[in-house]
Amino acid sequence: FVSAEMVALAIGASMGRVGLRIWCCVVVKGRRLLHSRSGVMSEGRMVLLRSVCWAAARWLSTLLRGTPKCAQSQVYHSTMNDKEAEVVCGCAILPIKTTTRGPAPPCPEGEDDVLDEILGFFKANVLFKQFEVKGAADRVLIYLTLYITQCLSKLNTVASKADGVRALTSMAHETFHIPGDGGFPLGSFFPAPASAREADLCRSYLKQLREEMGRRVLSKVYQSPDGVASKFWLVFAKRKFMNKAL
Repeated sequence: FVSAEMVALAIGASMGRVGLRIWCCVVVKGRRLLHSRSGVMSEGRMVLLRSVCWAAARWLSTLLRGTPKCAQSQVYHSTMNDKEAEVVCGCAILPIKTTTRGPAPPCPEGEDDVLDEILGFFKANVLFKQFEVKGAADRVLIYLTLYITQCLSKLNTVASKADGVRALTSMAHETFHIPGDGGFPLGSFFPAPASAREADLCRSYLKQLREEMGRRVLSKVYQSPDGVASKFWLVFAKRKFMNKAL
């Protein structure tokens, strides 16, 4: 028991004076409650007290210190923020691998493009409610992260892969809002187009991204040979990155 008690007190001390005082109460009360009538603590009760100490340590650490900084910094930003690229409505027009025609240049063979990167970051980033824009590629990341969620929500309503292909193809071609429109949900992150030409270029670029991302999402969700949708992707359909939705 001495080792468990020392561990508990050491953890309490690491949380400061208040934490130490709380830990003293936990340990003293724990000894009184868990000792048998003979005054000797059984091995089972000693293990129980250790478990209580460690569980309470984690809870108290969060309560007294708040969320650790390391847990606050796990949001992923695009690695392409520093790439030279044409910018439209704050978005970098980056090379992508696609057969869809549009303003994005082709991505070199064998390299990952921005869509690969965004899909790789999606399951981590979608859990965050705040995101600091650090470059023009981050705006592409924001838009497509929200679009992936929209795709997953749509796939949650279909019965087969064939239905999913039709649903996402139709959604990609629907009329959608761009920066500067009244219904665009990310107006505080994307500057409005300065001209009709920029508005047309932005719409064409986003349409190209939507079509290609729809195909990529389908390949992720329906990886199984039997055509069953992956629950490990569809489970994120109700998540709202930055509390936003397209």
